[in-house]
Amino acid sequence: MYNYTSHKRHIMKKGCSFILYFISIFITNAQDQPNILWIITDDHRPDALECYNKITTGKKESALGYVMSPNINKLAAKGTFFVNAYSNSPMCTPSRSSMMTGRYPFRSGHYKFYSHQEADFVKPMVSQILKSKGYGTAVFGKTGWGIYKHRDTKKNSYTDFFDYNMHFKRDLQGNGIGDIFYADAKVEFIDGIFSPIKTVEKIIYPDGSIKTYHTQLRDEKMPEVDKKTMNAVDKEFDILRSYTRLNKGLIIGGVNPQKAGNTVDGAIVKEYKSFLTHSDKKYKTLWGKEVKGAITKKPLFVNLGFHLPHTPVLPPKKYRDIFKDKQYKIPEFGTDELSNFPPQLVTLYNECKTDQLTNKEKLQAIRDYYAFCAYGDALIGEAVDSFASYCKANNQEYLIIFTIGDHGWHLGEQGIMAKFGPWKQSVQNAAIVISSDKNKFPPGKVVRDIVEFVDFTPTILSSAGIDINAKEYDYLDGYNLTEVVNGSKPSREYAIGEVNVVCGHRAYMRTQDFAFSMRTRDKWDVSKAPYLNDNITWALTCDRPKADMALYDLRKDPLEKNNIANDKAYVQLADWFRTKLGNIVLGDGRVECDWTKSNSYNISNFAGGADTKVLDIPKNIIPSL
Repeated sequence: MYNYTSHKRHIMKKGCSFILYFISIFITNAQDQPNILWIITDDHRPDALECYNKITTGKKESALGYVMSPNINKLAAKGTFFVNAYSNSPMCTPSRSSMMTGRYPFRSGHYKFYSHQEADFVKPMVSQILKSKGYGTAVFGKTGWGIYKHRDTKKNSYTDFFDYNMHFKRDLQGNGIGDIFYADAKVEFIDGIFSPIKTVEKIIYPDGSIKTYHTQLRDEKMPEVDKKTMNAVDKEFDILRSYTRLNKGLIIGGVNPQKAGNTVDGAIVKEYKSFLTHSDKKYKTLWGKEVKGAITKKPLFVNLGFHLPHTPVLPPKKYRDIFKDKQYKIPEFGTDELSNFPPQLVTLYNECKTDQLTNKEKLQAIRDYYAFCAYGDALIGEAVDSFASYCKANNQEYLIIFTIGDHGWHLGEQGIMAKFGPWKQSVQNAAIVISSDKNKFPPGKVVRDIVEFVDFTPTILSSAGIDINAKEYDYLDGYNLTEVVNGSKPSREYAIGEVNVVCGHRAYMRTQDFAFSMRTRDKWDVSKAPYLNDNITWALTCDRPKADMALYDLRKDPLEKNNIANDKAYVQLADWFRTKLGNIVLGDGRVECDWTKSNSYNISNFAGGADTKVLDIPKNIIPSL
């Protein structure tokens, strides 16, 4: 006799077994995916690392003098070192946006501070893709990518991009944890340049006491109490401040009020370590909030964003003492060099120059910068050890990427202490990649090929088992660095980037032998509707001087001191670069978006396919040495 109830139970039992079987396969496959740690430092010159200098020059010290990086030296020995990794924008926000999306600024439309994901051409961040593939995701410290889920940023959730988000400003400084920082600022833009209206600084002492004071008030008289407080703080901590309009009051040297480990970056690492050590259970953060640690049943992706060595440059006393008597070569810069700058770069120089600093002050800035980097080395060592322990305890594979700076920093080269420029110190960085699969990233291997920051997203996705050759990922501009290492990807012959801060739109192209840059738009600020990609070929057709070209022959001028774009012997070569770079960044998928609107953009494709990665310079226009 047919028993309907019994048959139904049998079918349900088989169905449940079938579902559980596939769930078990999914979990097993998820565990085969490596845990990923992506470390990014801020304004970090690669010559702050002994291992980088040893590889590139044969000496441990930088061209300026002594540096110290014992932990990163060990890291480099365990992985593959990419010594020619170029930032795709010499400013925090567009650089980090390009890293997190794998897209050039000219293809994401993100040239400055802000973009959002409402526009239909926008693609997800790497963390969003990994979340959709079963990863647990967390970010600690500085984010700085400037991407928002919604046009109205008030609608953003802290978990839009990562499952867990611990931000150094909101969660640490906002809860009285940190050292000296910029607590409030109000600015306006005049001709596209910052004009500070008000800036407020805060200092947190080791005993928890706090002082808050204005450092700038443009439209009203500075209160005497604020002047006295700032002067007292400056004297107590040997503070050195910049003086130009753009950077006025920024701390470029001094000693941290907190001991090593208790600075804001020390607190970032403490929170990151707590997240790993309290896996699968609840715990309380440094500010008393109850949260849950890493989920060991999921593969883990962590972005660890250090604030250092970004301003305020404040190494703890322990590290400052190591560097206090070191002598450094102060970069030379004179009127002859400045006279060769095109007008756009003269504007940049005037906003970031160092010529009013004494040699003693310049020496302090260099010492404190390298000391701050040395402190970062110790924290990075801690962070990597904690991640390795987590992976070992859970028997999980791993991938570690250390991006040495979201871009660089000048210590007097080109006459500035800043970033924002097209020169080596602004855009040429490095990266170290370590994998538990030593065949992918062999220990001690050095790669000298040109790689770019857009390469990190495709590398991470590929490592997570995602097929980046699938059609849905054809927007990626970067390479999978595994293929660069094994030689299956043709070498790039140039790196490119673009930014719009301080002096308007400027794009650059870097090759082994030449460095070229040019103005790309005849306007100070980014475009707004209805002027998106308007007059887009201007930089290619305008009178030659208006393109503000700069060309350096790195074969004989590696310090980029002599702009020869207008030199008779180099005019044809400079014009060739103008056409090549201009066609790429203006006509090969250039996006200009009005980010104040939901979906207002224009894509320029008048030179589609121009980005060939190949330099086809006619030999007859390259001057012989």
